[in-house]
Amino acid sequence: MNVRITGTGSALPGKILTNAELEQLIDTSDDWITTRTGIKERRIAADGEYTSTFAAAAGRKALAMAEVKPEEIDMILLGTVTPDFPFPSTACIVQDLLGATNATAFDLSAACSGFIFGLSIAEKYIRSGSARRILVIGAEILSRIVDWTDRNTCILFGDGAGAAVVEATCDSDGLLSTHIFSNGNCWNLLFQPGSGSRNPATAQRTIDERLLYIRMEGNEVFKHAVRAMEEAAIAALDSNSMKASDVSLFIPHQANRRIIDAIAKRLCLPAEKVFVNLHNYGNTSSASIPIALDEANRSGQIAKGNIVLLDSFGGGFTYGSALLRW
Repeated sequence: MNVRITGTGSALPGKILTNAELEQLIDTSDDWITTRTGIKERRIAADGEYTSTFAAAAGRKALAMAEVKPEEIDMILLGTVTPDFPFPSTACIVQDLLGATNATAFDLSAACSGFIFGLSIAEKYIRSGSARRILVIGAEILSRIVDWTDRNTCILFGDGAGAAVVEATCDSDGLLSTHIFSNGNCWNLLFQPGSGSRNPATAQRTIDERLLYIRMEGNEVFKHAVRAMEEAAIAALDSNSMKASDVSLFIPHQANRRIIDAIAKRLCLPAEKVFVNLHNYGNTSSASIPIALDEANRSGQIAKGNIVLLDSFGGGFTYGSALLRW
């Protein structure tokens, strides 16, 4: 049994926060942000908008493209580090919003690799015959866990969601392989220290010590990200006896333009084969790859038979890749 993505969707907040606006909030500049990250603007959720809001909206678009009814979905897998609540899973809320009454639903916590991890799980369920149609989503509202006084991190992140319907198929085209990895030795280089069982919420911890917010050792994360994403990309290519020159479109996690350029250089991929929308949305964590995949799909940048390589890296550390023949 083969596996194929039959529909994609994405959803983003209407509010845009530009680098020029950030100059009014913190000690930074458009030139400083652009030079170091490649980001020009990001989307910010409004009051009354939640991770489930965007996850469900992206899911609806993916279902519509795939011409699949919500009740035909067997499973909903939601990658997120910003769930609506610690429990229940936001995937269950999305199930309710979509009316996917026959689906099993649960969240995945793999940070920026959440969508790739979800895609890998979906692949295994479908190939085993345990499911036929799975909705995989990456959704985040990172603006609510960034420290808006820390210019090194608050400039990076944005909000949004992306989704894909993954189905069983008899076609030879589709999802060729997925590869997921973890390196727990480096968990403390990128994490959110507060509000869990180690540092439960108190006024001192959550507010005074600012433990609610993302902590990141940027230089160390950069070095690990480039090596890990190269490893994951090569694993996908080697597994399918392909070379980087066979890739039609490379869609990496949209974290930092310098990381993307470094990986593309290591893989010898020309700029025209590398999809980048980081400048518009910033780092949307688990949502970045499915948002990019949906944009590339809907804009006609992916044609039938194209080889598409997805490549991710996130806190944990987690990293992974997927290779598709579209």
